[in-house]
Amino acid sequence: MSDGGTVTVAEVLALPVLAHGLPKVLAGHDRLDRRVRWVHITEWEHPASALRGGELVLTTGVGFPTRLDEWAAELADIGAAAVVLELGRCYQEAPYELVATCRTRGMPLIVLQRGIKFVDVTQEVHAMILTGQVRTLKAAQRVHDTFTALSLRGAGADEVVRAAAAMTGSAVVLENLAHQALICAPGEGTVEDALNRWEERSRATPSPTGRTEVCGQEGWLVTSVEFRGQRWGRLAMLPGSTADQHFLVDHVMVLERAAIALTLARLTHDTRWEEQAQRDALLDVLEQRHLSWRDTRTKIAALGVSTHGRRLAVVLVRTPERDVVLDKLRARLEGSALVGDLGERGIGVLLTFREPGGWRPLAAEIGELAGTPVSVGAEVGDLAEVPRSAAEAEQVADAVPPEGPPAVRTLADIGLPELFYSLRDDPRVQAYAERQLAALLAYDHRHGTDLLTTLRHYLAAAGNKSIAARRSHLSRQALYQRLHIVEDILGADLESGDRRAQLHVAIAALDAQRARKRP
Repeated sequence: MSDGGTVTVAEVLALPVLAHGLPKVLAGHDRLDRRVRWVHITEWEHPASALRGGELVLTTGVGFPTRLDEWAAELADIGAAAVVLELGRCYQEAPYELVATCRTRGMPLIVLQRGIKFVDVTQEVHAMILTGQVRTLKAAQRVHDTFTALSLRGAGADEVVRAAAAMTGSAVVLENLAHQALICAPGEGTVEDALNRWEERSRATPSPTGRTEVCGQEGWLVTSVEFRGQRWGRLAMLPGSTADQHFLVDHVMVLERAAIALTLARLTHDTRWEEQAQRDALLDVLEQRHLSWRDTRTKIAALGVSTHGRRLAVVLVRTPERDVVLDKLRARLEGSALVGDLGERGIGVLLTFREPGGWRPLAAEIGELAGTPVSVGAEVGDLAEVPRSAAEAEQVADAVPPEGPPAVRTLADIGLPELFYSLRDDPRVQAYAERQLAALLAYDHRHGTDLLTTLRHYLAAAGNKSIAARRSHLSRQALYQRLHIVEDILGADLESGDRRAQLHVAIAALDAQRARKRP
C-alpha cells in the first residue's frame, strides 16, 4: 500500500531536478517502490544516528569512512529508503564495497553522473510529501464526513458498501464468517468478476493479523467487521486485477470507516444481513432487478445456493406467524433454497433440486413446518424462467385460503371455488352473487330457515334429488317442498341446466366472500 503523504524512490528519480544528474541505479532495482518519508543530506561518517528510517540519503562521499560496508549496513539497518551518491567530487565511480553491500542488503543505490544542487532536490521532494500529507488529511476528512452522514441518517449496510466502492472505484464485498457474500458493490467491474467462485477464493484469503491488511494471492484489502465486540465477518476490497494489487492509504481509510459504519448499522437495524441478502437476491430474480442473469446466478451462488444444473420452483407461504416460520425455513433449507419475506405476497422460497419433481417432498415439508397450505409454481429449468413459476405460485396462493391443514397446492388444484376465492374482491363477482341469491338470503334471514344449504346440496348433486336428500339428511318429500319454495323465491326453474349452473356459480362466489370474512 502507498501512503498518501509519501512518494516512492522511483517517483523521486523521475523528477526533472534529479533527472538532470543522469541517475543510474546500481543496486536495489526491485526496491524502487520504497516510500520516501524525507530527504536527508549528509557527509557524516556515521549518519544513521540522525535518521529514523524512510529517508532518501543524498551524499557526495566527502565524509565516507574507511569501511564503506559498515556505513551502508548502518543505513540499511535504520531503514533508509535509498542512497544517492553524486560522482565527480570524491569518487569517479561508486566504490565496490558500497555497491556490494547495498546489493546484499536490498537497499537502492543510485549514482548521479552529473552534479546537481541537493537543496533543489530537498525542496521539491519535501513539497511533494507535504502536499501529499495535506491531500491525505483532506481525504480523511471527506471519508469521515461521508460515513458519519450515512450513520446519522440510519443508512443500511448496502448503502455503506456502495459508498465504499464509489469512493475507491474498487469492488467491495461484505461477507459473514461462513464466507457468504451478503452484499457486493462491484465498483467499475461486474458482479460476476467480483463474486465468481466466491467461497473458494474467500477461504483461500486469510484474515489480517492486524486491523487492515492486503491478504492472499489475489491481494485483497481486508478488514474485520465486528458486532457487540466480536468479529462477525469481513469487508474486502478487491484489486482491479491480479497484476494490479496496489492500494493507497485512502483505500484503507475508506474500508475501515465503512466497517465502523456497518457495525453501527447492525446495531440500529433489526433485520439481519443474511436475511436481507437472501430477500434481495430473491427479489432480484422475481422482479428481474438485474443487469444480467449471469450476475444474478453468481450472486446467489456467493450466498451458498447453487442454481447451476438444478431444477427450480417457487413456493409461497402465507401465515400470520411470519417471523417464526421464516426462522424455521431458513434453518431447514440452508444451502438449498433462497428464503425471503415478500411482504403482502407472503414468504417466498426459491427451491433448487436435481431430479424432476424434487420439489414435492420439500414443499410438503415446508407445509408441515409452516402448519398451513403452501402454493407452488411451475417447475422450471433455468433462472430466467423463475418469474413465471413465481407468478403461478402467487395465482395459487390468491386462490387458496391461508387457514387450513398443511397441504401442497398447484394450479392443477384450482377449481371453481378456488377461482372465485381469488376473485372475491372483484365488484362484478360480488354483484353477480347478490343478484342471483339476494332474495333467498333475505328469506332465510327473516324466517330463520336454511334454504341456501338445501340449494347447495341439490346443485352439488347435479340435480339428483335422492343424493341431495341424503346429504341434507331430509326425506325426499321434505326436499321437494323446500326446492319448490326456493323456485318460488328465486323465480327459477331448477330443472333447467343453465339455471342450475348460474346458481352454482353464484353460491361459489358467495362462499368465497364468506371465506374472506372468517378470522
